[in-house]
Amino acid sequence: MPAPASSSADGAATLTAAGGGAAAAASGRGRTLFELTLLGAIWGGSFLFMRVAARDFGPLPLVEARLALGALTLMPFLWRARAQFAPCVWLRILGIAVVNSVLPFVLFAWGAERAPAGIGAITNAMTVVFTALVAFLFYGERIGARRVAGLIAGFIGVAVLASGRTAGASLGAAALAGTAASLSYGFGINLMRRYLTGYPAAAVACANLACGAAVLAPLAIYTWPTGAIPPASWASAVLLGVLCTGIAFVLYYRLIRRIGAARASTVTYLIPLFGVIWAWLLLGEAVTLTMVLAGALILGGVALSQQRERKA
Repeated sequence: MPAPASSSADGAATLTAAGGGAAAAASGRGRTLFELTLLGAIWGGSFLFMRVAARDFGPLPLVEARLALGALTLMPFLWRARAQFAPCVWLRILGIAVVNSVLPFVLFAWGAERAPAGIGAITNAMTVVFTALVAFLFYGERIGARRVAGLIAGFIGVAVLASGRTAGASLGAAALAGTAASLSYGFGINLMRRYLTGYPAAAVACANLACGAAVLAPLAIYTWPTGAIPPASWASAVLLGVLCTGIAFVLYYRLIRRIGAARASTVTYLIPLFGVIWAWLLLGEAVTLTMVLAGALILGGVALSQQRERKA
């Protein structure tokens, strides 16, 4: 029996709306996938830029440039929220900046002087596992069997990475530096969660970078290279600060607002992949079996540690 005209019209409208909703959802998923991939490519590229520039700048001056340029890029966000930052908040940010920015950036830059870019990118993935471990040890958060297994897998991966060699050189020191940097991130992230929650994220990131630049400035000036710095190293330093630190933070916080922190953190899986790919494509650095095995163990550990959070 044919439906009444009004019912047909209502059904058509419903189907049209449903089709539009499905199209919008598909478009949203495509946009999220694109932005996650782009962010992974940018943050993976930061290890390439450190590898290029660290030898000419030295770790401290390079990190100073990164912090200062990143802060300048994010300054509009801090300016809009400046009334929310009382003097006591600035003291908190100053202390956290040392742990969450200065120390890990310097350790990664130091490692970049001594080993392929992929080494730092792979060890950086341990940040997720260390964040859970610090929360368990110092803040009483529960840590399940999956996270313990992930932590063990990650440590085994670091040990495998540290035992490797490339072009006759040991990777141990750089792997340990990257691991220490990730541990420092683990402390910094927990400190920010507990003392800076409720403030605009991009503004906090800018304040963090600016305070880090202020703390590091005397040492950076003292160790600033006396010789001319090649244009390629200058370009790498600028891209490291503006693109990989400033713009990447904006993109990351946009993702968090739209899809949540747990889903946005899946970018962790992409950073080592892009770090190794960029170094291989643009610097000709070899991808060794040790790096592949270590990367698989570390990323497997990260996957285990995040599985419960994604289900929740």
